[in-house]
Amino acid sequence: MDLMLKGKTALVTAASRGLGYAVAQTLAREGAHIALCARNAATIQEAARALARETGATVLPVVADVAQPADVRRLVDETITHFEHIDMLFINAGGPAPGHFADLTMEQWESGIQLTIQSTLRLAYAVVPLMRAQGGGSILANTSVTVRHPLDGLTISNALRTAVIGLVKTLSIELGPHNIRVNAIAPGWTRTERVNEILRARMEQNTSSLEEEAAKITTEVPLRRMADPVEFARAATFLLSPAASYITGVTLLVDGGMARAVL
Repeated sequence: MDLMLKGKTALVTAASRGLGYAVAQTLAREGAHIALCARNAATIQEAARALARETGATVLPVVADVAQPADVRRLVDETITHFEHIDMLFINAGGPAPGHFADLTMEQWESGIQLTIQSTLRLAYAVVPLMRAQGGGSILANTSVTVRHPLDGLTISNALRTAVIGLVKTLSIELGPHNIRVNAIAPGWTRTERVNEILRARMEQNTSSLEEEAAKITTEVPLRRMADPVEFARAATFLLSPAASYITGVTLLVDGGMARAVL
């Protein structure tokens, strides 16, 4: 299938590793130009070099923290200066602090709000006017399986990512007449560096091995395994691409069947 991405520009946030990098890589392999950001200068520069080397794509690395309003504005401005337009926006950020309600502080909640909700709002406010002016575009927000299947010990994520889904649905309705599609994607357990960090923490707590902790997780997944980041990235790339031109307002689970919700 031709995803019609040649010559298109994608802005991918938090893309120095993990799911963000996998999405940027898959988009680039389909012919898109890529602007990507992360907070650390060394890691985003290295990610950009690797991406250009692996795919031959034109890549713009920008040091930016999506929780900071000035950084978001500069990120979008630099992307426009370099590529002149933004056809696709993949909204991605790290996960908020884990923990149960009674153990969490208001500071952790505020940090989670900035990282999860406010970053989504800032990116949307920065990019939507550009997409309206150019006649359309595609926005995809990365959330989590927790929007359909709340997970124990992820109280902030369970609450805030669900709010992002409400925003996505509302924006899809408001922006549809402007040919701007807005969707969300919800990964389940995917074997990234962040998941390995979670597994190591559980391993130390339970005096077990990394693979024993991974095996416990996969018993909850009907496919009996975690996803590879590229499996997630293929789904995200399709939703971002013109090939999904009549899909908007949806939340696609990429979770191996983990979520037990019917809708």
